[in-house]
Amino acid sequence: MSIQAPHSDTDLLDLLRIAGPLRVSEMAEAMEVTATAVRQRLVRMLSRGFIQREAIRTGRGRPRHNYWLTDKGLRQTGSNFTDLAVALWQEVQAVSEPTTRRDLLRRIARALASGYADQIRGETPTERMESLRDLLSQRRIPTSVEDSLGRPVLTTHACPYPSLAESDRGVCAMEQMMFSELLGADVTLTRCRLDGQSECQFQVE
Repeated sequence: MSIQAPHSDTDLLDLLRIAGPLRVSEMAEAMEVTATAVRQRLVRMLSRGFIQREAIRTGRGRPRHNYWLTDKGLRQTGSNFTDLAVALWQEVQAVSEPTTRRDLLRRIARALASGYADQIRGETPTERMESLRDLLSQRRIPTSVEDSLGRPVLTTHACPYPSLAESDRGVCAMEQMMFSELLGADVTLTRCRLDGQSECQFQVE
């Protein structure tokens, strides 16, 4: 099997997805770089929780390590998750009873929030919103936080769900619920692209 030499962290994650677990020497050979360069990438990805390692002892001396993807790392690699999300959301849209549909959206929001909760830091809503901004930025969703009359406002400058939100305002409601769960405070959607605005804004009540 031919594996293209990785030139970025994402490519290295894909290499581990296809061929892992791998040792540093094996990754260096596939990447056509030095072991030191590989270790620099590994340190970064270990700190972000994308990969894990296990020490392998074969005798005296320092142990060797095998590296493989965590579940978090696997979610960063090539997949058809977008197609699955669209199909599932179409089923949510098909629920015609308003109360049932809103309860379903709330359960989805809570499930998403539980996956991010351990990455949110801070005691106050402002501190937690700034932590949420950093988390979204790591996921390549441009986001900013500012103060409005003493209350923090989160602005998303690009929609995290463009193929879904264009056709269903329920995505906005779900995101609002998720942010409320993560911030520990009620959040209101004060600006929305579906209303012709250039961005979406969420304000703590």
